[in-house]
Amino acid sequence: MTRTLSHNTPRIVTFGEIMARMAPSGMLRLQQVLPGSLDVTFAGAEANVASSLALLGCRADFVTALPEGPLTEGCLGSLRSVGVGVDHIRITDRGRFGIYFVEMGANQRPSRVFYDREHTAISQATADDFEWHTILDGAAWLHLTGITPALSKTAAETTIQVARIARTHGILVSCDVNFRGKLWRWDSTRPPQQLAGDVLRELIPQVDLLMASEEDFRLVGVTAANPVQSAAASTGIDTDRAAMMARRMATAFPNLRMIATTLRENISASHNNWGAMLLDVQTDTVYQAPVQNGRYQPYEIRSIVDRVGGGDAFDAGLLYGLTHADFTLQTALEFATAASCLSHSVVGDCNFASRTEIEDLMNGARSGRVVR
Repeated sequence: MTRTLSHNTPRIVTFGEIMARMAPSGMLRLQQVLPGSLDVTFAGAEANVASSLALLGCRADFVTALPEGPLTEGCLGSLRSVGVGVDHIRITDRGRFGIYFVEMGANQRPSRVFYDREHTAISQATADDFEWHTILDGAAWLHLTGITPALSKTAAETTIQVARIARTHGILVSCDVNFRGKLWRWDSTRPPQQLAGDVLRELIPQVDLLMASEEDFRLVGVTAANPVQSAAASTGIDTDRAAMMARRMATAFPNLRMIATTLRENISASHNNWGAMLLDVQTDTVYQAPVQNGRYQPYEIRSIVDRVGGGDAFDAGLLYGLTHADFTLQTALEFATAASCLSHSVVGDCNFASRTEIEDLMNGARSGRVVR
């Protein structure tokens, strides 16, 4: 895909891992199709954000380390096809190409993800392997997640150092915690939650915009004021509770400028309600989306095609809104929430929804009628 981008187009850099995603077609299970064929695409949280931003017209550069070989060549071609900048991807002789397998859930059967990503190239890369002064030159934002530092001690140290470098350059840093208990295993002396919390307490002080859930807050010791509330499971749709927890997080980490929380109500694997909350810490203003008639009213997604990557679509939509002057914080949150809602209708991790389609949903086009 060839794109002509203005020099004034916002530039966003993302750093992390990309893998080969292997999935049976439709709702089939791996046991049903193996031996046999799987659909192979390339995905990873930070790469998904870059791809969605590029498709929306942003200058998005993805930074990672990959081994030489045909998988890498296919991956680079895939990223280029949607407009992602790959000039700063390091080809290395250390490590392997990561893989993960996905089974799409339906009704009461949940979706499942199986990782095969130990000893990958990015897990062995150090900050010194990249020319960060060149990579970050002219960038508005650096986007990270808590997934990459879960891969290895080296990856955790690299992610923290990259965030610090960005701050010294005056570049805003966003981070989606994205806690994955299956991944935080590189220190056997600490359980995953403790290991993640210890690393996040070093990373979050470098962050301006945090995307996180109440579960993520608990990793760093931020809990509800009432112990009974802390022990109770959140429904995922209590916007007042989400705002309260975000304020407590902002008190614990005063460097944070904004905190966003997506609000998912899991009715079944195929049926979710979806919305979001954003706290502007500097003005102590809470925004919610979607809103109808002045009240929060989540999107009702009744037939999910693929929910993997939904949070990444939200992150990309929010960063898009924050880097465009025609968006307010409210419309940026509305755009992010609508973008993520639409991503549930797209197979694969990358959100192929256009700005027009997203804004149509924002403006009330929820029927799904054929557009002729």
